[in-house]
Amino acid sequence: MRSYILWATGLLIISGNMHAASLEAQVSTPTGTPVEYAAIVLKPVSAQPLTPPAPATIKQQGREFIPYLTIVQTGAAIDFPNLDPVKHHVYSFSRAKPFELKLYAGKPAKPLIFDKPGEVALGCNIHDWMEAYVLVVDTPYFAQTVANGRAIIDNLPPGKYRLRVWHPLQKQEIPQRDIEIGSANSKIKLLIDVAPHLTKPRPALETDAY
Repeated sequence: MRSYILWATGLLIISGNMHAASLEAQVSTPTGTPVEYAAIVLKPVSAQPLTPPAPATIKQQGREFIPYLTIVQTGAAIDFPNLDPVKHHVYSFSRAKPFELKLYAGKPAKPLIFDKPGEVALGCNIHDWMEAYVLVVDTPYFAQTVANGRAIIDNLPPGKYRLRVWHPLQKQEIPQRDIEIGSANSKIKLLIDVAPHLTKPRPALETDAY
């Protein structure tokens, strides 16, 4: 099935700051189901001032990674605290950030620096049902959709941006497109075809084992 993008033509009436706007994205499948965990990324076409990347945390809790998707700016530090009563062995073979945090409990001494843009798939070498994703982007303007398929990017200076829509389970890559952001808030509707996010079975927890 093909993926689609629908571009909204209407603009909302702005209230407040006339020098920065917001973009509200509503993401659904071609059949109308809201899509959670879709990344909406806006990269200015022209040069932008450098912005320090915000740190992030990906917990291991209930033998799952929380959150399932994390979006960070290039150069961000990510902590991987283990809040479970068992040990985890976190790894990635992704080109943007190959790493291993070998069998450990508690919190690693140092966060990991994600210094290259790209898509990073996470796994646990002990619990093979655990999975999560990190999207590293060269822009501070991004958001991810929640359960109702909605995401908002605030504080956008007026100008031209390249819009990227990405999902860990997308069936095909969505073409990027340039859009113009003015001084008023705006809305956009996006369609993306994704595979279902299924909960994988796992054995009962035994605290004297991994």
